Amino acid sequence: MHKRVHPKRPSSEPARTRSVRRGVAARRALALAGIGGAIAIVALITNSSSARGGGQTQLPSTIADFFQPGTQPDPSEQTLIPIVPAMNCTFCHSEYGVEVAPYDTWVASLMAQSARDPIWHAALAIANQDANVGGETCIRCHAPGAWLGGRSSTGTTDNFVPDDFDGINCHFCHRAVNPVLGEGSAIGYPGDPAEPDVPIISALQKQGLIPEGAGNARYIIDPDDNRRGPFDDVPLNLHGSETKLITSPYHRTSEFCGTCHDVSNPLYSKNKKGEYVLNALGSPHPTQDPMDMYPEQRTYSEWLHSAFPNGVAYPDGRFGGNDPDGIVSSCQDCHMPKVIAGGCRFAEFGDPWFERPDMPQHSFAGANTWVVQAIRNIMGAEEADGIGLTQERIDEASARTVLMLQAASDMTLSQKGSALRVRVTNESGHKLPSGYPEGRRMWLNVKFKDAKGAVIAERGAYDSKTATLQAKDTKVYQAKHGITPAISKLTGIPAGPGFHLALANKVFFDNRIPPRGFTNAAFNAIGSGAVGYSYADGQHWDDTNFPIPSGAVAATVTLYYQTTTREYIEFLRDANVTNDAGQIAYDAWVEAGKSAPVAMDTATLTLSTGNPADLNGDGAVNAADLSILLSNWGAGGLGDINADGIVNAADLSILLSSWS
Repeated sequence: MHKRVHPKRPSSEPARTRSVRRGVAARRALALAGIGGAIAIVALITNSSSARGGGQTQLPSTIADFFQPGTQPDPSEQTLIPIVPAMNCTFCHSEYGVEVAPYDTWVASLMAQSARDPIWHAALAIANQDANVGGETCIRCHAPGAWLGGRSSTGTTDNFVPDDFDGINCHFCHRAVNPVLGEGSAIGYPGDPAEPDVPIISALQKQGLIPEGAGNARYIIDPDDNRRGPFDDVPLNLHGSETKLITSPYHRTSEFCGTCHDVSNPLYSKNKKGEYVLNALGSPHPTQDPMDMYPEQRTYSEWLHSAFPNGVAYPDGRFGGNDPDGIVSSCQDCHMPKVIAGGCRFAEFGDPWFERPDMPQHSFAGANTWVVQAIRNIMGAEEADGIGLTQERIDEASARTVLMLQAASDMTLSQKGSALRVRVTNESGHKLPSGYPEGRRMWLNVKFKDAKGAVIAERGAYDSKTATLQAKDTKVYQAKHGITPAISKLTGIPAGPGFHLALANKVFFDNRIPPRGFTNAAFNAIGSGAVGYSYADGQHWDDTNFPIPSGAVAATVTLYYQTTTREYIEFLRDANVTNDAGQIAYDAWVEAGKSAPVAMDTATLTLSTGNPADLNGDGAVNAADLSILLSNWGAGGLGDINADGIVNAADLSILLSSWS
């Protein structure tokens, strides 16, 4: 493990000098990665300095403010057996099919790399700058082995051991216990009729530690080294009498995923006006109800209040893998599709019991298009191969991510008078896109073409060299969180939308497309309603009209998705005054292609002649169109009727001559 190489710098050091030094440290970290592995990289980017700049004041929060029920840390290891490293699972669960072996698919997922993710390390540093030990709750989710071992109390990774960087690993998930006794409880191992969940839940109930509601990584872990999974036909306990193989229906449920995929900030409570106000610091949240806390992300709750719990049929088989009925009703149906495979390499011996038609693929494909590759780039090929993060496995995972994104939406084009109408339909089980808006967005790119196929006008243009989107003339699907004047006054950070995750207490905008079964009442109640936009109950699509410019005979439309915007990655780089994690994340983003957008849908429509001056596509040229033109005066986009790249007097003249 390498020593830290941060240059010492006074707080008054000029920003330009700090930036140069950050770049040097980042390049040094990348160079050393191949020698010392992930632990060396993290040592380079973790520094518990509490320095802050720009006049910001840190919230004086304590570890008590972030307390959550569930299994508690055990640094002494007297009552809780440590989480076993994932590499121990490779002996049986790897190297028999890059697309089916559990370890092979897991290791190239963000579940596996959640504690090596450079974006997470950069955000962790800023969370600690914003709120004292604010990173402690982040570690609970991203590095549960470290949290359970009591190595997260500083809010940093300073006290981590190498195995803590496994992230959400095999042993952690397969020791998870259903917090609710009943239908989903474990039913014991072969030959044992006992209910193994009962004593675990009873002990926590006596301490008042049973979590109510989903999310915030308030997991319950079997204190003994037992392995739980969904299959009830295991004929032999291969681990012997000390380690039990326990059948757990819970592992097939979305409630299991909801343990981490709802996130609420316990620093805040919702008042009678629906505003989120800071609690009195120094004690746990007064109700411990996640719905009283600030809704950082609501992916599980969005699913729960959609049509998907009752099942949604996909005759085209886009989700579910080998599932014969094509009905999606759980997170696992999409993110752990069924494959024909064995759970371990004993399937190679030809025993028909070991090869299942419904083996869950442990791929956890989602919407992160670049970070796993960046982790391998930072570590270096030799060190990455050492943990099984091979290029082949990453390539397979990347292809699955693209397929997942393409399956998540459908797009149709039509012409309404002089306007092109683009409809985007959400085919996922939650908002599209879902999760915390850390640079995640979708947008429509429209290219109008003349009779020769030349592009005469473009909306939603993206410059890949500068990673800059022309957003003013198109539809961008995104959410914007930020802070209120009250929090601004306490911290010195300007009020309004921003990226300070640990401090955010207001949603300023959210036009992300809801899922099937959406109702405004349900989504408002969970803190995931539309803001600054509107959807009718039941609406899981969105329409956008684009005025057709003169001379256009066809339009090609692409719905793009991007994981990490330039604005967000620059925030991580520039707001971090603690260490070089932000610079390292930025450099990794650049090296991995600046989070290149992925095309989710593409379609082309032949156009009939319309009136290009009808800017809003309502069939008439009037004051509404004039207002659009004037609001874009001197720029491009809407109002550029003659498609010469600028809205000016020539366009105004065309509009006035078409007035009706």
